[in-house]
Amino acid sequence: MSVFAAAIDRLFAHPDFGTAALWISAATSEERPIHLIARAPDRVTDFGAGRFVSDTTVVEVRVADLPAPRPGDLVLIGAESHVIQGEPLRDRDRLIWTLDLRPA
Repeated sequence: MSVFAAAIDRLFAHPDFGTAALWISAATSEERPIHLIARAPDRVTDFGAGRFVSDTTVVEVRVADLPAPRPGDLVLIGAESHVIQGEPLRDRDRLIWTLDLRPA
């Protein structure tokens, strides 16, 4: 394990950064507890002459916790259910997935 991978593991395990969640596969109904870091950035979308600002929910999950997330999979964060929309993206070092979520 690289020093960078060890640092990522510590960040996700830290109670001030990481959040416990549950991933459920849409294809097999497999369940797996995961730790994630949630972000909720605003997204600006241009449409003709107008610009729209919308809320988003984006989470980061370690590849070690979740090897193969797919669109349609369910992520439960506390009492809130979210569905992965779009293709999950990995970082340059292939250690972290970025998942774009929408309410289920």
